[in-house]
Amino acid sequence: MKDPAIRSNRMQCLFALVSAAIVVIGVCIGVTMNLTTLYDENFDHMGLQTFCMFTVNSNILTALAMMLCIPYTVDGLRTGYYHLPDWVVILMHMAITAISLNFLISLCILAPVKGFYLIYSGSRFFLHGVCPVLAILSFCCFICSHLVRLKESFLALIPVFIYAVLYFVMVVVIGEEQGGWNDFYGFATRLPIWIPATFLMPLTFGIATLLRLAHNRTCLARRAKDAALYREAYSGSDLKEVITQMARSRKKELKTKSLVIPSQVIGYMIENSGSDLDPKEGCRLYFDVFMKES
Repeated sequence: MKDPAIRSNRMQCLFALVSAAIVVIGVCIGVTMNLTTLYDENFDHMGLQTFCMFTVNSNILTALAMMLCIPYTVDGLRTGYYHLPDWVVILMHMAITAISLNFLISLCILAPVKGFYLIYSGSRFFLHGVCPVLAILSFCCFICSHLVRLKESFLALIPVFIYAVLYFVMVVVIGEEQGGWNDFYGFATRLPIWIPATFLMPLTFGIATLLRLAHNRTCLARRAKDAALYREAYSGSDLKEVITQMARSRKKELKTKSLVIPSQVIGYMIENSGSDLDPKEGCRLYFDVFMKES
């Protein structure tokens, strides 16, 4: 027996898997191109120096977060129960806030100065364009397992704050002549230093807030859609029999004795069917039926 929400979840799971995999592959290609390019007349930081750049660091952080998502999407396609742990979603929010800031800086500051073709060609096609856009779309449209709370948005400031402090120390405090970095983003030479110091973190929080709102809207829309499916399929049904058939079906389809109780699905079924069955009792019934010897 197939749960009516599984088909909807599988499609979202598939899109999440594909977009996450493309981001990971794109970041690997972009970073590898930078590492193997020892000299570029337009950019000073190639080879190992590429890790000085926020563009590279934000992309790597996003790729790591997407890599954590992939096993759960694969398992979701296999079992039909796609769910990400809350901490993975929070980490993705942090990473995609950073890569979104990178995207805005490349689009609004670097491209007008250096030229759009230069900023979005070569490795920068992946690190400034493809990977940030796909990561944002994935987080806002397909990664919808956890509602990001307002207080969790402040965590998204951490990667940007750490890099901002490091950049200030290396560029302003130490300086290029003393072995620090040159001001490759132009925050200290093209602008008065107080402008980025004043507006960078509020801008980052604004980006985190917009991402949170878009992500949460998708989460709520998915839950409303699943609730409608449950009401249509199970209203007035004997949920004990439904859960029994579900457990038997899953054991047969998965061909394994390893058990993951779909407590969230069972809870939604009970909540939207009008049944007075206790969710704990439903989960216990699922366990008993699944573990029963054939």
